[in-house]
Amino acid sequence: MEAMLTDALPRKNRASFLESDRIKTLNLPQDGQLPSITEFIKSAMKVGQSTGVRRACVQFLNAASEFYKLPACDIRVLAARPRRVRERWSTELFGDYSPETMLIRVWMRTAVRKEITSFGTFLSTLCHELCHHLDFQKFGFCDSWHTCGFYERAAVLYH
Repeated sequence: MEAMLTDALPRKNRASFLESDRIKTLNLPQDGQLPSITEFIKSAMKVGQSTGVRRACVQFLNAASEFYKLPACDIRVLAARPRRVRERWSTELFGDYSPETMLIRVWMRTAVRKEITSFGTFLSTLCHELCHHLDFQKFGFCDSWHTCGFYERAAVLYH
């Protein structure tokens, strides 16, 4: 079993953090709409045009927002991932979410070679960022921590 890297228990908002950790699953729409939309994302990624990928992602996010009764969030599908290099290590940003603007940003190309990201990595990132939106809009958390529960919810959306 691999270790999971999670955020540390904060001094403030401990109860919300622990509640986030306790919520391990999400109900999913039973109509098969989300998996069928992910096929549109996959097809658009094969073409390699961010506008088609964005359109399919908007469909996915709108369907999820409607199901969970949330305000819809917007998305930007950007080119190559930002990469930060520090001495002997580097990091890449796959995606992020702004609760103030309800905007998800995802990058569809790798940082170094500028190749199209694998569909699995892209979809996993999209589901991860959607879970941040759910944390603020559905669960009412004041922050969106990377707890074990958060990662399990993201995995439910992904699978």
